[in-house]
Amino acid sequence: MMKKNDSEFSRFGKSIVFIFILALLLILGWSVSTLPPYSEQMATLVSGNMGISGVKNPVTAVLLNFRAYDTLLEIGVLLLAAIAVFSISHSSPMVETSSHPSPVAALLLRWLLPLILLVGAYVLWIGSYAPGGAFQAGAILAGGGILFSSAAARWPPFVTKALPWAMGAGLLTFLVVALSTMIVTGDFLKYPQSWAGALILFIEAAATISIATILTVLFIGRDPGESFNVEDD
Repeated sequence: MMKKNDSEFSRFGKSIVFIFILALLLILGWSVSTLPPYSEQMATLVSGNMGISGVKNPVTAVLLNFRAYDTLLEIGVLLLAAIAVFSISHSSPMVETSSHPSPVAALLLRWLLPLILLVGAYVLWIGSYAPGGAFQAGAILAGGGILFSSAAARWPPFVTKALPWAMGAGLLTFLVVALSTMIVTGDFLKYPQSWAGALILFIEAAATISIATILTVLFIGRDPGESFNVEDD
């Protein structure tokens, strides 16, 4: 009797989930079908205000100036995702190992990590003038962190102690700049024109550190201070 009730409840639950997903798809389809036709109004507005943006790349101008709210919330979502991973890290499939990096992995780390750092810094800097910026640079640096961790190398203690600050640096810096500009200009995230470029670079540098750290943590699924390998099923 219990198994039958459980089976009926399972079918009922699946039906509810199916109805919910179907309703969501219908809402999304309706939203897409009612979108207004393509307009160049946004491009015109952006190009007409590039002089006060502080940067020369229109994408960076939109993400870090004209619509900086979106980027602020995106960094916040990434931070919440990393916190969620830490809260369930005990269930991670990664297991500690005492092995040291192989000679091949050690050589790979020695040659690639400096190059990854250099490319990441370049992509961050060039974001003011061309495609690039914090998210791209953070992803590149995260590749270095993942490579380091995957090689069963142990992170230095000072790195693991600074981990919470590194993950929160982007959001914290964003909020400090936003509140400071509100005091100076009276508007949230409205930069003084003469300081716009420097403030955007400052925010992107902090965001790069946070994004790189968070993406590394999301891949590892636990404290990077513990070396690991992937346990075969």
